[in-house]
Amino acid sequence: MKTGKVHQAALAMARRLDQANIPYAIAGAMALGAHGYERVTVDVDVLLTREGLARFKEEQLGRGYAEKFPGRKGLRDTEYGVSIDVLIAGEFPGDGRPKPVAFPDPAEAAIEGERFRILTLPKLVELKLASGMTAPHRLKDLADVLELVRAAKLPVELAASLNPYVREKYEELWRAAQIEDPE
Repeated sequence: MKTGKVHQAALAMARRLDQANIPYAIAGAMALGAHGYERVTVDVDVLLTREGLARFKEEQLGRGYAEKFPGRKGLRDTEYGVSIDVLIAGEFPGDGRPKPVAFPDPAEAAIEGERFRILTLPKLVELKLASGMTAPHRLKDLADVLELVRAAKLPVELAASLNPYVREKYEELWRAAQIEDPE
């Protein structure tokens, strides 16, 4: 998975963002993989500020990136043919409606990963939970948390570092992750 076109697109975007000094955090499945649960994905999720996205578009559109739809935030890496889903700091995960959990400023919520900046583990879990709890079409976000708990052997105590809005759901999924499938 770390050599496929999606991973290469994430690396290329991270390099360009780093070169431009635009704060970012890779999120979604790529961040899950960096934190211990790898799953297949067909796109790159990147967290930016609105200003960071504007700067990136100004400098990179037509130079390996195109807008998916004119004037919208989604991009496409034209070299690798990969969709880039842009998450904007201050907006809300899942259904997009206001809630106690919002996309954070990437300058404050990113850590250096092995190959690029990623969301911190608590922020990734928090956003996945808020998304899955509020958008019925995003149930995979809840499954991602459950599988991350299993794969990375996350402790139940992680709940204490999460926004109270999602703590109970984390504890519920943590308990579910402790149940082993019968063979």
